[in-house]
Amino acid sequence: MNPIQLFSLASRQAEWLSIRQEVVAGNIANAATPKYRAKEITPFSAVLDSTSTSAMARTHPAHMAALGSKGDVNVEEADLNNEIGVQESGNTVSLSGELSKTGEIKRQFELNTNLVSSFHRMMLMTVKR
Repeated sequence: MNPIQLFSLASRQAEWLSIRQEVVAGNIANAATPKYRAKEITPFSAVLDSTSTSAMARTHPAHMAALGSKGDVNVEEADLNNEIGVQESGNTVSLSGELSKTGEIKRQFELNTNLVSSFHRMMLMTVKR
């Protein structure tokens, strides 16, 4: 069984959250653009499933595409929102849905930061003894 690398996992999630925030911001920016289709990215659980923890260790940094390059994160057209459907302009962006996603992203960033910070403090306490 491989050990869980908390710092690398938290880093991957932070990179994934950054990409998700970029996509959501693009959706919000194009909310009034005719015929614009809302976009969403691959869920983080699918990104983790596609790369095992043993596959993350590399002898050379160029051997694995960085998550930030959208290598294993697919940006796809989002499922149609039943609440708004397709608007008269052909746009499928639901501003209320996108704004709730921004709140969710913020909470996930804060949770990620708090976990890493707590783990770091715990490691420092063990080293000081």
